[in-house]
This record gives sequence, structure tokens and C-alpha cells, in this order.
Amino acid sequence: MLAFTLLGLTTTAVVASGSYFQARRVILQQAQDAAVVSLTDQLSRVYPLRRLPPTQDELDSMAELLSDRDWSVVVYYHEMRTRGSQLPRPFTPELRQAVRDGKVAWQRVSLKGQPVLLIGTQLMLDQRDGTSRPSGLEVYAVRSLIPEKQSIDRLATLAWVTGGLSLVLAVLLALLAAAGVLRPVRELGRAAHQLGQGDLTTRLVVRGTDELADVARTFNNTAQTLERQVGELRRMESDARRFVADVSHELRTPLAAMTAVTDVLDEEADGLPGDAGRAARLVSQETQNLVRLVNDLIEVSRFDSGTARLALDDVDVAAAVTATLRMRGWADQVRAELPPDVMARLDPRRLDVIVANLVGNAFRHGAAPVSLRLHAEPDWFTIEVADHGPGLDPEVLPHVFERFYKADTARTRSEGSGLGLAIAWENARLHRHAGQPGSLVAGNAPAGGAVFRLRLPRVAESAGDGGVR
Repeated sequence: MLAFTLLGLTTTAVVASGSYFQARRVILQQAQDAAVVSLTDQLSRVYPLRRLPPTQDELDSMAELLSDRDWSVVVYYHEMRTRGSQLPRPFTPELRQAVRDGKVAWQRVSLKGQPVLLIGTQLMLDQRDGTSRPSGLEVYAVRSLIPEKQSIDRLATLAWVTGGLSLVLAVLLALLAAAGVLRPVRELGRAAHQLGQGDLTTRLVVRGTDELADVARTFNNTAQTLERQVGELRRMESDARRFVADVSHELRTPLAAMTAVTDVLDEEADGLPGDAGRAARLVSQETQNLVRLVNDLIEVSRFDSGTARLALDDVDVAAAVTATLRMRGWADQVRAELPPDVMARLDPRRLDVIVANLVGNAFRHGAAPVSLRLHAEPDWFTIEVADHGPGLDPEVLPHVFERFYKADTARTRSEGSGLGLAIAWENARLHRHAGQPGSLVAGNAPAGGAVFRLRLPRVAESAGDGGVR
């Protein structure tokens, strides 16, 4: 709109001013030419001259003869001047000199604040030899240009009015053009925002056959293709999750029987000779690993399906963490700083899973000593687990909580399932307070070693609010 307005303003100014100055020049030129012709015709009344030099009365009579309602005439003969003239002496030396040189001269000046036209000429005497000589009689006519000024003022007013109307028209055209262009652009912007927010059913109404209509059709085709592909991906992801969940649940029954058998093998392993004892212990260990993997997969499937819920209870955080360390035999290996009387309402089982995963990860991939610190705030508390190992590679940090992620791609076998940190992260976010989820972040200590910081609310929301990722 600004561009249209500037263009309209510039065009209006150029056209209006050009028309004004051209018309002004034409009006003044026509008035000037007409005045010169009229004065020339008037001068024919005083020919032939009776005698030179004229008397004062003859000079006054000549001025009276030449004057009319449009003209005020002053006649000079050398230093003699018409008597009774109320006109001042506006005649410039340049004008008088031109008249004395025998020319018809004119000049536009302001007289008492009003524009006037001064025309001067000198009467010539015809010689017998056919030549002429100056008579010394200088005739100066003064004509008011007020009618022409009024015409020019009306023209200027008309130019301003026309320019204003043109500017209004330019603004209206700019608004129409802007609306015609920006409306589909805004619609495209809103549709792109909705599409970015996940509404894959968003479509644009195609209007016309111009470039914007082509853009709208392209957007619709892209959105349709994206909807189809995302739908296919969601279907495949849903099938994969359902497959994992179904397989995990189906494996629980045979694993229960295998666990019972491995319990017997554990009791008899020490009495079995050589390879048989080692095989029995290996089968027992791998069965336990498989049980943990299946349990982790079942837990992950609950997160994916949104069915994970919190079983809230009032917990002494320091006591719960101490119990986790003691249960796994880490109480004497971890430097724990646990201030007492830090009470929280949370899911104690999920807190146990998180702490066990963090400490176990520190022992497996870091180096002793492993430290654990508890810090309480009014609404939140933080648990920090640090080790003195090599730390986490900067390329690994963004992926530590991804499922089955391996920092070393050459490893085909690891001690855990590869789901521990992912499950810990999900459990942390399951605890919410005032709409804000808990968090679990990884980093490196300045002195070396990996650091994991768990932040949980002291009063988590109800279990019905869980499961939101």
C-alpha cells in the first residue's frame, strides 16, 4: 500500500504540477500577447504626431486617449511625465532602456501586492527616406493580471483536488491489490501453521488461475501426500508397538517357567561338574537378562500407549534412595549426601527405577567413586548422580536417552537392554507439577566424569495426569 501511495503521490504531483505550470505559462503568455496587440492598436490613434516636443497638455491628452477600463497609461517625453497619474514609478531601468532602444518591452511585477503587466514602447517618426527614428515619446501601459491570477488560482485548486482524489484512488487501489494478494498469503500462512501443528487435514481453497492459485494447489498436494505418508508411518509405528507389546506379553508365560527352572539350576550349579556348571550359570544369567528386557519392553509399550500411570505415595526421599542403594548392594560404594526430612508425594517404584538406572549406568560406563547428592527446594527436589569416568562424548550427549542407542556402533552386545536411561527419562517426565513435567538431563562435570540431574516435584499431580510425553 505504501508503494502504491508513493507512486500515486509522485504521479499526481508530477502531472498536477506540470499541468499547472504549463497552463499558467499559457495563460500569462496569452494575456501578455493580447495586451501587446491591444496596446499597438491603441497607439494608432495618436498618429500622425502633430508636433514635437509635445506640450504638457498634449502629453496628458495622449495618455487619456490611450487609457481605457483595462489600461492605465503613462506617457513620458524625456523627463516630462503625464500629470495626474496615480501610478507609482514601477518601471525598472531595464524596461525603460529597452523602450528607449525602440523595442516593445513588457514585464510582470507586483504593484501594491497585486500582479500587473507593464508594457512599454516608443513612438517612432517616419522619415521621408522611408526610415524611422525614435520620437522620444515613451508609452507605458499598466494592466492588472488579477483575472489571470484568479484563473491560475482556480487551476491550482483544481490540481490539488484532482491530486487528492487521485491519491485516494491510489490508496483504494492499493488496499484492493493488497487484499487480493495478502488474503491468500495469510490463508497460506495460517494453513502452514496448522499443518506444522500437526493438523494434516488442512487444505486451502483454490481461487483463480494465477500464481497464488498454483501455490495453493501445490500446498494441497503436498499436505495430501504428507498426510498419506504420515498416516502410513503412524500405522507402521502402531503395528510395531503392538507387535512389541504382544511379543513381550507372550514371552512372560514361558519366561516364568524358565525362571523357575533357572532357580533350580542356580541351586544345583555349584554341584555340577565343569562345563555343566558354567552352562547352568550362563543360562540363569541370560534368562534374568531376558526377563529384564521383556519387562523394559512392556514398560516402554505402556509409555507409548499412554497407559502409564503414577501410584502416588508420601515418601521420604532420602530413605527411598538409601533403600534403592542397599537393595542392590551399592550402599558402601556410593558417596551419598542425603539430607533428612525431604518429603515428597510421588511414585516410589518409579523413583527406584530412575535412581537404580542412573547409579547402575555410572558403575557400568563410568568409574568410581560414584557420588549421589540430594538437594531440596520448596516445590521440587534434585538428585545428582556423578562418576569419575571419561565422561560423555559431546556427540553422544543428545542421544543418551534414546532407546537402544549405542555410543559405540561396533558393540553388538551390551550389559543392559539399552532402555534403562530411556525408561528413567520417561518416568521423570511422568511426574508433573502445575503442568510442568519432571526432567532428567545429562552432562559432564568440569573436573571430568558424567553427571545426571534428576528434577522431580515434591507434590506430583494425580496418576490420571500421567503418561503425557
